[in-house]
Formats: sequence, structure tokens, C-alpha cells
Amino acid sequence: MAGAFSALRRVYLSLYNWAVFLGWVQVLYFALKTLRESSYKEVYGAVERPLQLAQTAAVLEACLVRSPVSATLPQIGSRLYVTWGILWSFPEVREHVLVSSLVISWSITEIVRYSFFGMKETFGAAPSWHLWLRYSTFLVLYPTGITSEVGLIYIALPFIKASENYCIRMPNKWNFSFDYFYAAVAVLGIYVPGSPHMYQYMLGQRKKALSKAKTA
Repeated sequence: MAGAFSALRRVYLSLYNWAVFLGWVQVLYFALKTLRESSYKEVYGAVERPLQLAQTAAVLEACLVRSPVSATLPQIGSRLYVTWGILWSFPEVREHVLVSSLVISWSITEIVRYSFFGMKETFGAAPSWHLWLRYSTFLVLYPTGITSEVGLIYIALPFIKASENYCIRMPNKWNFSFDYFYAAVAVLGIYVPGSPHMYQYMLGQRKKALSKAKTA
């Protein structure tokens, strides 16, 4: 029974990784095509649907991938928040140049990651150069991605405050209030300790993975 479940899990992850890989390839292609033919202001409109699908699909792997919760949940949660809680919810920020840097940073990172794990799940291993890319591209793309995320949340703050979207005001039957503006400010505050922690974690994973590859 355990063997059958393991085989099904491997097939699922193989199909999943390649499907999401293709989704991110589509995102990157549309973003670069739009930048070349039009303007950075049009990038979000070109990538909106595949970006939402590819980013939200990360939830499907969370229960089957053996990654520490402290590393997995913040990354998935922050990206979903920016995708849905900022870009989808507040159209005013969609034409900012940071959307382009965000999309390119996310898509290259995920193309490398999902193709690497797709190779491992499908063929049992990935080439050494692919391993190096998997654990090295974040050195540049994580800072650019995080900077873009923080920048877009900050830029959205005035629009969040003015719109009062997702706010719950008193009085109400739940006797509860919620202000989305202050929640967004709190999210920005979490990035301050969270980003260095994640970067240090990934540096540790890189050192471990590359050292293991050298001794193999």
C-alpha cells in the first residue's frame, strides 16, 4: 500500500511540476513579449491569468513536499498575498515598473525550480548544471523579487486606505473590526525580519546541496 501511494505521489508531482513549469514559461514569454513590443505598463494585463494560475498552484504541492513549514508557508503566503491581495485587488498599481521586475524574478526562479524537480521526479535525477542553477539563481532573483513585492505593497497603501476594501467596521453582529490598511502595514513589517531569515535559509540549502553534489 505504501509503495502504491509513493508511486502515485511521484506521478502526481511529476505531472504537477511540468504543468506549473509550462505555466511560468508562459508568464515569462508574455512579459518579455509585452516589454519588447509595448510597455511595462501593459505587462500585468498580458500575464494576469497565467500568473494567477501558476502562483496559486503552489498550494497544491504544500501537503506533499517535505519542506519546513517555516520556509514554505511564508513564501507561498507572501506571493499569494501580492498576487491576489495587491495586484488583483488594486488596479492602480498594475502599471508600475515594479510589476515587470516582480514577474520576471518570480518566473525565472520558478521555471528553474519546477523544471529541476520535474527532472528529478520524472527521471530520478537532474544534470549538475541544473542543480547549480536551482540553488544559485535566487542569489540575484530573491532580492529583486522581494524588493518588488515590498515596493508594490507600499505603493498600494494609499489606494488601500482610500478604498477601504476588505475592511470590517463596527458596529456589526460579530462585534469585530478589521482594517486592511493596517494589515498591509503589518505585512510590510513581517518582511523586515522574514526576508533575511529566508535568504539565510536558502544560502544554507545551497551550501548543503552543492556540497553533497561534490562528494557524490
